[in-house]
Amino acid sequence: MARNKEFEVHTVLGKAMDVFWEKGYEKTSMQDLVTQMGVHRRSIYDTFGDKHELFMQVIDRYDELVVTPIHHSADGLPSAKQAIRHIFERTIRKKEQSPRGCLMVNTAVELAVHDEEAAAKVNQSFGKTEAKFQELVELGLKSGEIGGGRDAQKLSQFLNNALLGLRVLVKTTDNREKLQGIVDITMSVLD
Repeated sequence: MARNKEFEVHTVLGKAMDVFWEKGYEKTSMQDLVTQMGVHRRSIYDTFGDKHELFMQVIDRYDELVVTPIHHSADGLPSAKQAIRHIFERTIRKKEQSPRGCLMVNTAVELAVHDEEAAAKVNQSFGKTEAKFQELVELGLKSGEIGGGRDAQKLSQFLNNALLGLRVLVKTTDNREKLQGIVDITMSVLD
């Protein structure tokens, strides 16, 4: 029975994620959530807490369902550069699947300045991506694939910043050639 409840919670969180992702935190009303989630208002409060608590759980779920799988998808590729490029190109491909952009970036722009808990979750997620880039850069430096004498931490910070910029840009353009060009130039920094 508990397993069934857990599945329902994840399903309903996914529906809430879609609403927040589409409308943003501020523009999402409790009625929007009730309607989309198919759950009574009282049940939302009893299960998830208030709107803010629900949103924090949605952010965690997004990190689990979207961000972490992107990191894992780069594992096992034949080279560090291919893995790094793969992460960037997944962002472009995600644009084709979802015009909403990145929920973490959306949250950073909308809430991080005045919501410490949201800022902490966003920074944690961004930090995980930066750490993944650092791991890949260190592998590339060790193999000689990435030019030597480079600071892995600074390169990973640069790559993370470039990825965040790309995640914003995919919301505003359908120009695939432009997006691919940005990825190519970013990758050239590793030569």
